[in-house]
Amino acid sequence: MATRFTASQSVEIAVPEQPIPIQHYLRQPQRLVKALADNSRIQQLSEEVFRLKMRPLTFMSLSIQPTVDMRVWTESNGVIYLRSLGCEILGFEYINQRFALNLKGHLSPKEFSTGTRLQGKADLEVLVDFPPPFSFTPKPILEATGNGLLKSVLLSVKQRLLNQLLADYRYWVVSQIKDRGLDGESTELPILNAE
Repeated sequence: MATRFTASQSVEIAVPEQPIPIQHYLRQPQRLVKALADNSRIQQLSEEVFRLKMRPLTFMSLSIQPTVDMRVWTESNGVIYLRSLGCEILGFEYINQRFALNLKGHLSPKEFSTGTRLQGKADLEVLVDFPPPFSFTPKPILEATGNGLLKSVLLSVKQRLLNQLLADYRYWVVSQIKDRGLDGESTELPILNAE
């Protein structure tokens, strides 16, 4: 019989004012994905679909490393959404065939008198049918351990988001301004010499 584990995590980030509003930055889902995980663990499958190789997770004495395919997209209202499409557990065929992961999340810019804030929430659910000896472990112990593990996964994602998102946003704004030659020194567009 499958055991269900769940965890939720909310986030609120005060966005420092920049020359380009964060809504423009959020229209590029790949930047958010790179803020969520290390570049070496991400593979872009299409414009909106990414494969994320998670860090190894230890559940009781079992160590697994899920690979999650997820879709990340932005709606016209500026809200960015994240949904898992599939998951694979490499090296454990028994568990892989009896494992389901469902991740849903969103991040939306909200305007306040004090400035812009990003508000978001992620919900993670895992269903797994354990082999013996885990299947003989009392369900409350399994659930407490599994829920705690999922909570720690979401908390580490939240910490990385808090640390990386604003830094990447600042970097992106600076690069956009440089690319457009809008560094404030000149109001004229650069002219290329044709010889």
